Amino acid sequence: MARPRFVMQKQAVVFNGQEVGIAVPVENRLKFIAVRFNVIDLDNRLFDTVTEIRRAITEHLASSGRALTSH
Repeated sequence: MARPRFVMQKQAVVFNGQEVGIAVPVENRLKFIAVRFNVIDLDNRLFDTVTEIRRAITEHLASSGRALTSH
């Protein structure tokens, strides 16, 4: 599958209203850098889109029984 051609930039990843990490461009992909403990297992993984990152966060939180908290 062809990846979209656009300039990737660093961007915050917000999930359920909370910033949980940043997406950093690496060779036409996005590396997720976690800033919340609940998603630390996804740290440094590569994704094609921010949508994929959010999907992985949803699946991770559901499978681990974790939830994002405001603490």
